[in-house]
Amino acid sequence: LSQTIFCLFVPSDLPQQIDCKEEEVLTDEQDCNEEKKFISESQCKTDTNKKCLTCDTCGKTFHDNYSLTRHLKVHTGEKPYSCTTCGKRFSELSSMNRHMKIHTGEKPYSCSTCGKGFSHMINLKTHMRIHTGEKPYTCGICGKSFSQKTTLERHMRIHTGEKPHSCSTCGKRFCNLSTFKTHTRFHTGEKPYSCGTCGKRFSHMVNLKAHVRIHTGEKPYSCSTCEKRFSYMTQLKRHLRIHSG
Repeated sequence: LSQTIFCLFVPSDLPQQIDCKEEEVLTDEQDCNEEKKFISESQCKTDTNKKCLTCDTCGKTFHDNYSLTRHLKVHTGEKPYSCTTCGKRFSELSSMNRHMKIHTGEKPYSCSTCGKGFSHMINLKTHMRIHTGEKPYTCGICGKSFSQKTTLERHMRIHTGEKPHSCSTCGKRFCNLSTFKTHTRFHTGEKPYSCGTCGKRFSHMVNLKAHVRIHTGEKPYSCSTCEKRFSYMTQLKRHLRIHSG
């Protein structure tokens, strides 16, 4: 390293002091090395940000230790956060906070087209496809498209014949979880849907909606021949026999 020493001499009538300052002078070679060092550190930082931590169980890689630690809960089943209302447990605090909106009724995300509110942003994004007509998920077998991934997954069972949900009482199997849950009510006698007017209870939402028409007088089914209207499809079908003979 080359150095140049500058010394300042004061007049003799003052106490003799020497103030020496060192000024570092970089040669062209040293200046070049410093630039190379900076580039090397920058590249090293970029490399460090790449996925470099690996899960020993499944081999998935992560950017940092925090992400890896979060992921490991998938394998360990650890769920340290519990809902104070229903007791449901979660592996992440953010997941529990999202869940709490079910109990509070909070819906901070609203559709700019129809005004409908949602508790989660992902539900709003899915809802928006009703207005845009977007169907990004396509069946690779028949080409039918869907707005939701879960709908595509259920559709695929038509082709595969998969029925993953089995009734523990009668052994009947179902493609869809919702159909399976509806079926189990035949065995349990559960009737979770009640009429707000008369209190009558029903095992299926569709039956409740049909019942409510008794109170509202709604008649959504009409005869295309005489335009007479009916509250229920079964009534319309019986009526059509008059015209068909």
